[in-house]
Amino acid sequence: MTEWIGLDRIASRPLPGRTVALANGRALDHAAFRDEASRWRSAFEAAPGSRWALYFDDTAAFAAALFGAWHTGKAVYLCGDNLPETVARLRAEVDGFAGDFANEDVLTAGAPHAAAEWPPLDEDATHLMVFTSGSTGDATAIGKTLSQLAREVEALQATFGDTLGDAIVHGTVSHQHIYGLLFRLLWPLASGRPIAPRLFFHEEIVAALDRPALLVSSPAHLKRMPDTLDWSNARTHLRAVFSSGGALPQDAAAAAGHLLGLAPTEIYGSSETGGIAWRQWRGATPPWRALPGVEWRIADEHLEVSSPHLPTRDWWRSEDRAEADGAQGFRLTGRADRIVKIEERRVSLGALERQLASLPQVAEVRVVVLPEARLQLAAVVVPSSDGAARLANEGRRAFARALNDGLADAQDAVTRPRRWRFVDALPMNAQGKVREADLRALFRPERPQPQWLSRSDTSAELEIVLDPELAVFDGHFPQIAILPGVAQLDWAVRWGREAFALPPRFLRMEMLKFQRVLRPGARVRLHLEWLQAKSALGFRYESEHGAHASGRVVFGEEAV
Repeated sequence: MTEWIGLDRIASRPLPGRTVALANGRALDHAAFRDEASRWRSAFEAAPGSRWALYFDDTAAFAAALFGAWHTGKAVYLCGDNLPETVARLRAEVDGFAGDFANEDVLTAGAPHAAAEWPPLDEDATHLMVFTSGSTGDATAIGKTLSQLAREVEALQATFGDTLGDAIVHGTVSHQHIYGLLFRLLWPLASGRPIAPRLFFHEEIVAALDRPALLVSSPAHLKRMPDTLDWSNARTHLRAVFSSGGALPQDAAAAAGHLLGLAPTEIYGSSETGGIAWRQWRGATPPWRALPGVEWRIADEHLEVSSPHLPTRDWWRSEDRAEADGAQGFRLTGRADRIVKIEERRVSLGALERQLASLPQVAEVRVVVLPEARLQLAAVVVPSSDGAARLANEGRRAFARALNDGLADAQDAVTRPRRWRFVDALPMNAQGKVREADLRALFRPERPQPQWLSRSDTSAELEIVLDPELAVFDGHFPQIAILPGVAQLDWAVRWGREAFALPPRFLRMEMLKFQRVLRPGARVRLHLEWLQAKSALGFRYESEHGAHASGRVVFGEEAV
């Protein structure tokens, strides 16, 4: 097993034969890494100012610049992306930029540093700034010392290191976020595990796992692992799979464990706290267990922690609600603020609302999370007078696209609303309050998702399940919910147009019959028939209880 080296001595001590990173089939040894860090040390030593923003796509290049900056006493600002608004915000925070920044005067590496000596870093005087939305939703810089980071990677090594050996470190997450920085850069540097380039696609993961390896991933990747790929190499060579950044659902953990051959290990923490606890999925949802050195307690249903990964050992209150589970573990029961995780990205609903409200087309707005199979952000917008005119002239889709584009400099595609509703006024209850349940109700589907059983030029058959949450059940009737006849007609025509090339103009109904009511929860088959000679669409709703409704809709061409 490779010797453990403290983070303060990574660049200080020559380590002959030690591989730092792999790229394009070549190994970057520690001497080459140290040479590149020396060039950055020269550049940062000659550069004025003490605060520098770093952004590199390549992990090894970032590592060299990071240690070069630290060894000249610079505080490094770790920005999660290089979007224009992020860069604009950083200009007020930092003295300069280094790395992959467009349209910026960036610092470049210089000649190798003249000094042969690299004194160890002072853990308490070496600083990193990470950004988080915080409880208010405003971008906030969180200061970290090397001491905090070093204690965390030591805790990771103490908890998991014995089973990993010299495994290659693969990952789907970026080193520009604190989780990726710790697991894909700092921990591998200290433990001597080679760092592989970041992976983006499952096919890349399958191809890369041909030697002993660990995988640093996220729920977004683990939830979408295709069973059509050959995962036999993973089952042979993987020694650990880590997941962090958001909750990993039980079914996704089980599916990933089946394909990869070992249960994922989930890490819980935040930018403010660093790592707090871990759990490994085996069967039922396991409780969280604290990392070494971390203490926890529950006060007023909030989780509080005391940790060497925090600036002090004072108790820190999180916005996560929790409950104890036995003597050593706890379970999380939800959030107390309006910070949510979408595809493992931390999103402040309040900040997103403020950004939308700043657009001239918006008078009022509320953002909610739709608890569907995949969580989605949804926005309910009251247009301004200018916005209402644009909505009327351009239509809903173009107006939604314009609002989406208005967020592009501040939010990437994942953290923008996916669904939109435009209303004259926000829904309020009798007390004048806007409730999230009423906002979510605006996005409830009007019709179910059909399963097409057969389709031809003249006939089609599909099956639907009448979800009780369908909006069409509202008010029909309060005492006993039934599916309205007008909805049945609308669905038959809509799905008929999907199946056949129907003429554009509705003329009349024929032979309409409603035999049995349709109730929430029913599984129904809809038979469609295109009677071209009569220019009529025949439809028939049936279930295990028999016929429910039938009729014909006659169509014609547009009037001249």
